Amino acid sequence: MNAITPHAGGDLSQGEPARLGTLEAQVMDLLWESEGATVRELIDRLPTDPAYTTIATVLGNLRKKGLVSTRKAGHTTLYGASVSREAHAANLMEHALDASGNREASILHFVDGMPEDDLELLRRHLLGGDPPQ
Repeated sequence: MNAITPHAGGDLSQGEPARLGTLEAQVMDLLWESEGATVRELIDRLPTDPAYTTIATVLGNLRKKGLVSTRKAGHTTLYGASVSREAHAANLMEHALDASGNREASILHFVDGMPEDDLELLRRHLLGGDPPQ
């Protein structure tokens, strides 16, 4: 079977990260939890009952943002996440730091509010321990 291939239009390493609307976030959550899905499968898993064309449009928008990739399986198009949930979250945090005007103060303020378990994870990682997952 062909791999899901990213759309050439999106690049999360540059520019502003993709902001997700409510329905886009719900669709991405489903894609992050699966190996790929059709429009119909996504509709069946969503808490509301959106129109087929609505989800097809949302997927097209997410593809343009570089978050969704496609692959063909016969006459069916499967959609999958082209970036992990963790990579997307890291990109959002990086952008927030860039936009803060004071990276150092923002990082320190963020770290000051972290629970001890998260601080220990950071310590281990910075000392060459646990690699990111």
